[in-house]
Amino acid sequence: MNEITAPTGKVIVCDGNEAAAWGACLSRPDMVAVYPITPQSSLVEYLAQFIADGRMDADLMDVEGEHTVLSVLHGAVLAGARTYSATSAQGLAFMFEPYFRTPGLRLPMVVSLVTRDAVSPTCVWGGQQDAMTVKEVGWIHMYCETQQEILDTIPIAYKVAEHPDVMLPVNVNHDGNYLSYGVARVELPEQSVVDAFLGEKQVNWHACLDPERPMAVDPLTGGAGGVGPSMFVKYRKGLCSGMQTALQVIEDAHADWGKRTGRYWSPLIEEYRMEDAEVALVTIGSMTGAAKDAVDEARADGKKVGLVKIKTFRPFPAARIAQALSKVKAIGVVDRSVNFGWNCGPAFQEVLAALYAHQTARIPMMSFIGGLAGADITVEHFAQVVRRTFRLAGGEAAAGPVWLNEND
Repeated sequence: MNEITAPTGKVIVCDGNEAAAWGACLSRPDMVAVYPITPQSSLVEYLAQFIADGRMDADLMDVEGEHTVLSVLHGAVLAGARTYSATSAQGLAFMFEPYFRTPGLRLPMVVSLVTRDAVSPTCVWGGQQDAMTVKEVGWIHMYCETQQEILDTIPIAYKVAEHPDVMLPVNVNHDGNYLSYGVARVELPEQSVVDAFLGEKQVNWHACLDPERPMAVDPLTGGAGGVGPSMFVKYRKGLCSGMQTALQVIEDAHADWGKRTGRYWSPLIEEYRMEDAEVALVTIGSMTGAAKDAVDEARADGKKVGLVKIKTFRPFPAARIAQALSKVKAIGVVDRSVNFGWNCGPAFQEVLAALYAHQTARIPMMSFIGGLAGADITVEHFAQVVRRTFRLAGGEAAAGPVWLNEND
């Protein structure tokens, strides 16, 4: 459960992109490489302003495209620098080649994804199709519900990425349009608090480039003979191990941040009114606020419904999800993106797999898809989800996916 105590730092009012820029600024990256793309552009502008004003002591590289953004950061991290960037949708698609290389090189960088639906049809508005499309590449993915959570999650992401038993890149994801441009109260922690939390930089201890100690990075590995195949397996297993280790590291980092700031975010999942829930909703990202309001309204009508918010999507907290949902009679999973091959939402498929892996009893589930291309998912939409999920618990056959904005 999220818990926030009395403020201990400076309070400002800002949008989600500025909150992300403050999170990066307070984490003291050595280098920032950027290329603007809607709805991430103002985040880049905030970073440039912070550096111009002397608030942020980092080298700014304004390059010609997203492929170069990530490529130059690879070199910086390999040289021992802490780095930061942000992107969105087609920009993420353009950086895909170095994006795929980043976790394989075990480069502990942090990049904000200001999530957006992907073309075609042409669209520049919010959705999570971009982030969900790259969920299998090897990056850790954390999703935020509020502007404050965005700011706090970025230093936490550095703590996780740079842990010697993890050493993986982290995407801190916040919903484009809704969080990127939505304005809210945000508390800035003192710089000394963030410095003490992050400690001395441990950016790339395993392969830090040094002219006095030349080495080859990312040599050709694999093939059908010699030690190549076994070496390739070794690297893949190491990446998988880092991912699974990250589950505990993420929990530890959140607990440490909570002690220092008074803000305890749920590290893997958040359970809301699940104590005696008969049915449960599953959400991810900014939609959760409206979903909680719908849960409260249903509770006021005597309906025992709860909610599970997914904060960490990669590595997927399968055991925690299964435990949280183990006692309900039916589940409605709401996605803001599409898994085309399975005719459902990606989170629906993940929850289904988690329950299969960790439970013997089969709980009825239904996939709901909404909020595509900037559409609203309102409290009334979630009220529909609650009604359909209770009908599912009553024995009605599952049908889906249900497209929430189809008739808006």
